[in-house]
Amino acid sequence: MKITSYLHQNTYSLLTLCSICFLFLFYSGAQGQAFDKGTKVVSAGIGIGSSLGSFSHNSQTPAISVQYEQGVWDAGADGVVSLGAYVGYKSFGWKTETSGFNTSASWKYTIIGIRSAYHYQGLDNEDLDVYGGLMLAANLLNYSYTDSQGNRQGAGNFGNSTGLTLYLGGRYYFSPMAAGFAEIGYGISYLNLGLALRFQ
Repeated sequence: MKITSYLHQNTYSLLTLCSICFLFLFYSGAQGQAFDKGTKVVSAGIGIGSSLGSFSHNSQTPAISVQYEQGVWDAGADGVVSLGAYVGYKSFGWKTETSGFNTSASWKYTIIGIRSAYHYQGLDNEDLDVYGGLMLAANLLNYSYTDSQGNRQGAGNFGNSTGLTLYLGGRYYFSPMAAGFAEIGYGISYLNLGLALRFQ
């Protein structure tokens, strides 16, 4: 099975899962609490769309990310400010074979960031957590190249960068502990969908 086909099938499965989760928004009777000072959330997601890998490639892995955040400061009557961390990973590969001469190359991106978000608590639905924030992140690129003659031209870490990015997101808690979430922003991908676990 080609990797592109695998990605399309898994993206469809993830979207189906998230759709089912959001149906609980209307039918579940879970009584969650708003994101408060001291609340801890661990999230894992898969990304759709990315500015990474604009070069030619014939294989890629899904964009995956893991996040942690904790409510740290009250911000007025209707808000909480959180601090947290983010790690994302995505890779691309390229292989050719011409007259017995083989070449392969890979680009592996790792994004490590520190995040802070404002969580709005003024909504009537206590199971819905909406937030927006800023992330300071380092984008680390590892490149490797090999061919059948043993050459490793240009391999190594290069093109590393740091920057500030904005993001917006929302979580819906279909149980007191578990939520489906969606985020848009500029991390390992433009859109990130997944599951979150909350600890009070």
